[in-house]
Amino acid sequence: MRNLVTVAALALGLCATKAWAQEIAKPWPDRIEDWKGKTIVVFAPHPDDDTFYCGGTLAKLVKNGNKVIIAIYTNDNKGSYDPEMTSERLARIRKAEEEAACAVLVIPKENLLWLGYDDGELEYAPAKTLCGQATRIIRQYRPYAIFSLDPGYPYQRWHKSDHRMAAFNTVDAVRAAPFHLYFPEHLLADGFQPYEVPELIFYDAAEKDVNYWVDIQDVAEQKIQAAGKHVSQWPPSSQKYRPDWTTEDYQQFVALAGSLQPKKDGHFVEPYRRAIGQY
Repeated sequence: MRNLVTVAALALGLCATKAWAQEIAKPWPDRIEDWKGKTIVVFAPHPDDDTFYCGGTLAKLVKNGNKVIIAIYTNDNKGSYDPEMTSERLARIRKAEEEAACAVLVIPKENLLWLGYDDGELEYAPAKTLCGQATRIIRQYRPYAIFSLDPGYPYQRWHKSDHRMAAFNTVDAVRAAPFHLYFPEHLLADGFQPYEVPELIFYDAAEKDVNYWVDIQDVAEQKIQAAGKHVSQWPPSSQKYRPDWTTEDYQQFVALAGSLQPKKDGHFVEPYRRAIGQY
């Protein structure tokens, strides 16, 4: 019996690996840039990951009449080297910066969902509670696609804890959302029906796994302007906070941001691993 179970498990593993490999090579019948009238939910560990990784794509989606919701796991209240900064003050700054960045992308602040966990401590949140929160968001907004950190990238698996937890928690919620027996209170108390997400768009994917690129050349300036609203996360404000830029510092920021943005065929792009929802 054990041998049969082992063989079956191996067969299932090989099938899953084959399906994943096919997903990587899959020619998609449509372009994300052409989507219209869809709801998109972005899960981000910190206020800025949505802009830094997906800002150009989000600007295009909004321009095409899609509704973009951004769920932010933490308040990023630790990300400063300024010895005079406090966590409480930084949380307020980061919230205002995120709202300002999203305004540049034409995403209203009402579309920002703050889960409110402390920066660097997402892995200490009760696992079931955290998964339930993300599952509830999926069932409530019923997105055509979810943008999330790629849980397969080694940086997520082994390093920055909030990124690791956000990546794995989000895909766990995607798995739970179609089944009514996971978190049944969502249906019983809130009336949110089970829901299966059609597509997953993973950002910060390993280069070898990327299978989709969005050309953001025409909105690159808009993205950089949005990223620049996160003043506290760039030098010199990351070292000694000030709420604005000098002309010289901003010019240096624009040059740095441009150099960090991936390019393909001479154009600025945002790379993703695109996959079906239940893969």
